[in-house]
Amino acid sequence: MIRTRLRLLWALLLTVIFILVIYQTVAISRARAVDDLQRSASADLNRYILSLQQELDRYKDLPKLLSTHSELVNLLLLPGSEGIHGANLYLEKVNDTIGASDTYLMDIQGNTLAASNWSKPQTFVGRNFSFRPYFRDAMEGRSGRYFALGTTSKKRGYFFSYPVEYRGTILGVIVVKIDLNDIETDWNDPLTDILVTDEDGVIFISTRAEWKFRTLKPLPQEDLQRIISSLRYGDHQLTSLSIVERKKFQDSELVTLIEGDTIANGALDGIETRQYLQQTRAVPEAGFNVSILADLKPVDKRVLSNALLAGFIYSALVFLVLLLLARRRIARERARFKLQQTRALERSEARVRAIIDNTHAGLITLDAHGLIESFNPTAEKLFGYRSDVIVGEYFSKLIGYQDRAVCWQHISQESGARQPNELMVEVSSVRADGSQFPVELIIGRMSDSSVNRFVVTIHDITERKENEEQLREARDQLEQRVSERTEDLTRANERLLQEVEEHKHTQNELIQTAKLAVIGQMSAGINHELNQPLTAIRSYADNALSFLKLGKVEKVSSNLHEISGLTVRMAKIIAPLKEFSRKTSGQATLVSLKAVRDGAMSIMYGRLDRENVKIEWPDKLDQIFVLGDMLRLEQVVVNLISNALQAMEGGTEKWIEISIQRQHDRLNLCFRDHGPGIPQSELGKVFEPFYTTKKAGQGLGLGLSISHRIIESMDGELSVSNHSMGGAVFTINLPAADAPASVVGLE
Repeated sequence: MIRTRLRLLWALLLTVIFILVIYQTVAISRARAVDDLQRSASADLNRYILSLQQELDRYKDLPKLLSTHSELVNLLLLPGSEGIHGANLYLEKVNDTIGASDTYLMDIQGNTLAASNWSKPQTFVGRNFSFRPYFRDAMEGRSGRYFALGTTSKKRGYFFSYPVEYRGTILGVIVVKIDLNDIETDWNDPLTDILVTDEDGVIFISTRAEWKFRTLKPLPQEDLQRIISSLRYGDHQLTSLSIVERKKFQDSELVTLIEGDTIANGALDGIETRQYLQQTRAVPEAGFNVSILADLKPVDKRVLSNALLAGFIYSALVFLVLLLLARRRIARERARFKLQQTRALERSEARVRAIIDNTHAGLITLDAHGLIESFNPTAEKLFGYRSDVIVGEYFSKLIGYQDRAVCWQHISQESGARQPNELMVEVSSVRADGSQFPVELIIGRMSDSSVNRFVVTIHDITERKENEEQLREARDQLEQRVSERTEDLTRANERLLQEVEEHKHTQNELIQTAKLAVIGQMSAGINHELNQPLTAIRSYADNALSFLKLGKVEKVSSNLHEISGLTVRMAKIIAPLKEFSRKTSGQATLVSLKAVRDGAMSIMYGRLDRENVKIEWPDKLDQIFVLGDMLRLEQVVVNLISNALQAMEGGTEKWIEISIQRQHDRLNLCFRDHGPGIPQSELGKVFEPFYTTKKAGQGLGLGLSISHRIIESMDGELSVSNHSMGGAVFTINLPAADAPASVVGLE
């Protein structure tokens, strides 16, 4: 217990030291890495500012030089078409020579008289740029500098301007515009980004395209409105970068920036944040600031690698110390184990002898010829021989005559790879008094360099044999009882199957009876339907006899044709009655809901018409199929429609809505009436036999019970509920089926 606690304390101490080492390594590595990054970023920033200044210095004196050219001065003194053309050619040549973006000349009103892009579609000639600050600076007699987005070209440019004077009078302004894209592309360090901002903090040069025309911080509304009014950056929104944190670090800032710029509910939602080291330098003569943002990922990688290295070194040292301690402990344990092994061997020999003498199994050792060499006390008790008497006798003396051959064969065989070293067998043994008893023998071969010897282990199994005999008798009795019980169950099962068949027959008879009851209800309507054609047939027949006597054959033929049509109509009226009354096959087949609708409506149309009931069926029933029995499903539908009609008796609005809902591989066919509905307390009794809410003489209450069993027999379910807007809803749930290929092909 004390040793375990010491180990836990040492492990805790080593863990604390490890954490302190890693913490110090991380702190020192991060400080040094950030210092190195700051020095590197500062050098890069100075180099970039120098290259930017050199690029701008190439052009800053060009407007002053061009302002003294006589052709430009003459154009301002004497404006004319000939002078304009010459000035355009001159500016075009100058612009191509110096590599500028555009060069143009303006009068004192800011109107462009000549430009290097005079021949291009988006020429500056004729445009007025008096609103630009560089024009106002030049008109005040000094050189101007300005960065802006071109109102004509929509390209970024840096503008140099200078007044054109003649005898102390300012006649106009000459402007040179340069493109700054080359300055961005020259910077290709993937771990640092360059930003050039104007005096308002608007980024107009950046190595990151998505940062252009954004601000380092949100601008006040008046400054934002001033910049938009000057058209300096066109229609860009000038939104600020998503900087969520700034920390001062020596001469720099640690900036945390959101990559993606999406914030939801005041919290970052799946947005990556990155840290940068920012340094900024002002370039007063150019009128802008230059910032460099160095990514801190290299710092994190350096810190991580140093931490891993420190952890590896610390772990290696700890493991080395543990290894040395373990080797020392192993040497001590080895010496102690050797001493213990010697003592244990001595104790083992004494223990083996005690076990042999006191074991419950008889142990006998034999020589190579099967003669007994030793006899332990248990063997003496089993066989009734003293050790000094039996030693030197053949082992076969202790075995019954019938089992001696098996034992002697194993003892007499030569040892080899194919011969088993151990034989286990049940034999009959012989005591000194001549009595026999069952034993389990294990004859093991003990081979050494000289001769074979054997050890025999003997267990008296008299009690086990008696238990086996009892178990055998119990098993025979159990088998007999199981056989008798099986016969009883077989007879009970046969009786049960017979009763099930009788119940099925009774159910089919009830279904057929329900059909005949519906047929009885239909008979009055069919009688009414048949009276009209019969009356018409009688009239047409009488007329045909009269026309035949008068010799009007055509009239006779017409009347006979009408009689034929009326007989066809009567056959159609009677056909549903005959089809509905016949018994079903009971086999599940592919059933079209259109056929079910047509069959049910042919049976119910007369009653629906007499009672002025509106019934709505869903569209495209010819493409919807279920698995079931056509006639039995038609019977259920007729029963549900009949119940709906009876529920709406006395109502002003008689309307039955039928709808279909598909649920995976099942189909719901719903029937809703607009009656009073079913009381909530009675919903659970609707499908019970002989339950009815009808008036006396209108039914026995078996229709819904039979319909429920019909749907169950088709692997379906019939349920009922009340609609929220009034009325009852009966739902038939059946397995849905795919339309046959012949139907699909007709779609």
